[in-house]
Amino acid sequence: MKRLTRRRYLGLLAVCAALVVAVLILSPGIGNQSGSIGLFDVWRAFGGRNDAIPPIEYQIGFRLRLPRTLLALEAGMTLALCGAVFQTLFRNALATPYTLGIASGGSLGALVAVRCGFQFSLWGISTISLSAFAGCLFVIGVVFAMTRGIRRLTTNELLLAGVTLGMFCSAMMMLVTYLSSARETFEIIRWMMGSLDTIGNLEWSSSLPLVVPAWIVLILSARPLNQYALGEEMATARGVNVVRLQGALILFVSLSTAAMVAICGPIGFVGLVVPHVVELLVGRDSRIVLPMSAMLGGVFLAVCDWISQLAMVWAGNIGGRQLGAVSLPIGVVTAVIGVPIFLVLLYRRAG
Repeated sequence: MKRLTRRRYLGLLAVCAALVVAVLILSPGIGNQSGSIGLFDVWRAFGGRNDAIPPIEYQIGFRLRLPRTLLALEAGMTLALCGAVFQTLFRNALATPYTLGIASGGSLGALVAVRCGFQFSLWGISTISLSAFAGCLFVIGVVFAMTRGIRRLTTNELLLAGVTLGMFCSAMMMLVTYLSSARETFEIIRWMMGSLDTIGNLEWSSSLPLVVPAWIVLILSARPLNQYALGEEMATARGVNVVRLQGALILFVSLSTAAMVAICGPIGFVGLVVPHVVELLVGRDSRIVLPMSAMLGGVFLAVCDWISQLAMVWAGNIGGRQLGAVSLPIGVVTAVIGVPIFLVLLYRRAG
């Protein structure tokens, strides 16, 4: 591990925090909703707004674009932080927040809701989101039920259990899709691509009661995770309750990931690669990897969302055609942007 001094720690966190603030400042001026309305227009409208009848620039900037960016920040921070924790906990470079089958369980729940045509809502949260969260909870319950036997499961056995549950849920998803109509199949495919579409503040704020406690617990677990990375016996000798640490981390990672899957769908890549990029840059000390992964994950997903909204506009301008306000699937953009960055960093590290 690279030596982590207090000055270096605070400096790195300050840089990441500045990036988050920059994203929040720029976000009201970036989007495909009335693209002619720019950054200066929305902030000028914010300064001279009338609360009774706010101008259109204010509504587009702060009621459409900003909530979407806040959701992207929240999702990116959660997925990257959870991915960093699971990669250390399972000692597996391929671990992601979805390793235990949470995304597959949530997707199955959402697909069942679409196929059955459920139309109710609770506290303004859609049926699909509620069903996806229920599917995630089902998978989490099965995993924890398996860990309460006579012998505690090892991390490798937990990984195998998660992969198996994910394969089962994937098979059920194919069955549901096969039994669905063309309209339902289209809706299912669109949901599986992941989305950050939001109206107002409800979507991003409804999951805060789950994700904020998870952020706090996971970041505070950095020191025990550093001990755990040296081996379970070494960690136990240094006063770490390994069983309690594993149970708490799996629980909070699973619940916060479930909350994000229920709202955004399965957005891949962020929880896998962002922690690796941070490790390539600063080393493997969890005290800096966890908070940096969270903030850079949020910034990364927000920037990818901007690109997904503007890519078709740029393509239309190049081709001299009006392609409309069409957004690319966010998962496609995260892979196209992130993979080359990661490969370049990995190549430089190897060199």
